[in-house]
Amino acid sequence: MTQVEETIAPPGPDSVTWQFFGGWRGMLMGLWSGSMQNMHPKLAAGVWDHSDFFGERWERLMRSLYPISGVVFDRTPETGREVRDYHLTIKGTMDNGERYHALDPDVFYWAHATFWYGNVRCAEAFGPPITEADKRALFEESRGWYAQYGVSMRPCPDTYEEFLEYWDHMCRHVLRDHAAVRTVLDITQLPPPPWMRAWMPKWLWRKQVTVVQRLFLWITTGLYDEPVREMMELSWTDADQRRFRLFGKAVNTAMNLLPKRYRLHPRPRDAYDRVSGRVPADAPLLETPTRNLPSAAERDNPIHYCPVSAQRRANLPWQSNTTV
Repeated sequence: MTQVEETIAPPGPDSVTWQFFGGWRGMLMGLWSGSMQNMHPKLAAGVWDHSDFFGERWERLMRSLYPISGVVFDRTPETGREVRDYHLTIKGTMDNGERYHALDPDVFYWAHATFWYGNVRCAEAFGPPITEADKRALFEESRGWYAQYGVSMRPCPDTYEEFLEYWDHMCRHVLRDHAAVRTVLDITQLPPPPWMRAWMPKWLWRKQVTVVQRLFLWITTGLYDEPVREMMELSWTDADQRRFRLFGKAVNTAMNLLPKRYRLHPRPRDAYDRVSGRVPADAPLLETPTRNLPSAAERDNPIHYCPVSAQRRANLPWQSNTTV
C-alpha cells in the first residue's frame, strides 16, 4: 500500500455515499449481499468453517450493521481497523487443498465490493433515484471507504469502468454456488428476529415465514446479474421484471413518506445528529441493543462483533438513545 493510499480520506457528510448508504431500504438487499459474498469460494469456506452466522443469523446481522456502517459514518479509522481485526483468525484449507484467509486482499475486497456496489443496486431497484454521475462518485468514494480498513489497496480498480469489468468477471468466472449460499437464501428455519420475539408467537412466525421466504428470494433473484441467476438456476421472466420495477417504485414512494431520521439505521442517524449538533461530536459511539449480542459462551470469541460494554445503545428514532 502506498502512502497516498494510506491517507485517502473517508467519505464525509457531503458525500454521495452518505446520501445512499445506511438506510433501512438496504434491508431488502440482505439476502443479495450475504449470498453474493458467500459465492466467493474462499469467503464461503471461511464463513462455513468459522462463523456462527447460521446459528444466530438475526443477531449477527443486526449487530454487524453498526461497525459496517460505522466505517463510513464514524469518521475515524479505528472502526475500519476493528472490522479488519475481526478477520485475523479466519483461515484454513478448502476441500480442494487450497488455503484461504479472510484478509486475502482479493477476498476482502470482494466483500467490500458488495457493500459499496450494493448502494448502486439498491438505488436502481428501490430508490432514491441515482444518476451515472452518482454511481461514479460512489466508486471514487468507495476507495476512501476501503482505505479505512488498513489493508492492501491492490485489488481496487482504478476507474469505474474497470470496476464494472471486474464485477462482470467475478459474476461470470469466479463466483460459485455453495452450501453457505443456499443457507443464506433459506430463511424458513429462522426464529423471529429478536425485536419480534416478545410479541410474535413462534407458531405465527412459522405460518408466515414461507411467504416471506418466497418474497425475499424473488427480490434477490431480481437483484442478481443474469450470469448469477443462470449459475443458481433461478428463472426470471419479463413479467417478473415488470413486477419488480413496480415493487421498487412502491418501496421508494413508501420510504419517501417517512421523515429522513426514520429511514436511517441508528449508527448513520447518529452520525447526522453529530454533524447537526443534536448529539455532541465527542459522544461515545452508538452500539447495538443488548438483545443482539451473542451468547455468553461466544462473547470472548474475536470473530464476533460483540460490544458487551457500551456507554450508548441504540433506541427508536423518536426516543433518546440509552446512556449506560
